[in-house]
Amino acid sequence: MRHWRAPFDRQGYHHGNLKEALIEAAQRFIAERGLGGFTLADAAKLVGVTPAALYRHFRGRDALVAEVAFRGFTQLAERLGRALNSEGTPLERFTRMGEIYLTFAEQEPGFYAAMFAPQNQPATDEPAGCGVTGPPSQQTAFDFLVKALSDTFPEGFTSVDVRFIAVEVWALSHGLAMLSAAGQLPKGPGLPDKFELLRAGVLALVHGARRPT
Repeated sequence: MRHWRAPFDRQGYHHGNLKEALIEAAQRFIAERGLGGFTLADAAKLVGVTPAALYRHFRGRDALVAEVAFRGFTQLAERLGRALNSEGTPLERFTRMGEIYLTFAEQEPGFYAAMFAPQNQPATDEPAGCGVTGPPSQQTAFDFLVKALSDTFPEGFTSVDVRFIAVEVWALSHGLAMLSAAGQLPKGPGLPDKFELLRAGVLALVHGARRPT
């Protein structure tokens, strides 16, 4: 789990960075207490401002959590993009992306929990009613996954859209990340870790859907 500064750095507000300080405070609370473990008053107290000051940047708690989610998807997309464009064979890059995904979920629990929380409001820098399903960075992360599958298995998939396989791979990755975070993955001699489970699961999914060469 990520280690936080103690005590919390309140200097950012005095330099005009209240928004960033609030995002970091929310991320910290989510990581330590869960999504329901803090209020706007808690965030304001941690940063060192009055609750009324928060509304200069966020319409409410949901908007603050949505912004944390937006930042999380952005960071994840950046890391997946670097893996997709790194050295190695397509299969090696694809495997690296899976490892990065699980590592991100483990190292950034505040971001990860916010990313998959029910979103009632868009992030503060996204206009309401823009017609986009989910944050744009979430779509970018998904696009990276589709691209990696297409590069790794150029022969394609029998009667299945590659995006369908991508959703299944994402679901498998998310499930393993959540089970690992909850300490529910079986451990013991001869049992695979989450990275090995992801590799085996993805290969099983792909093998059943690949078009014969």
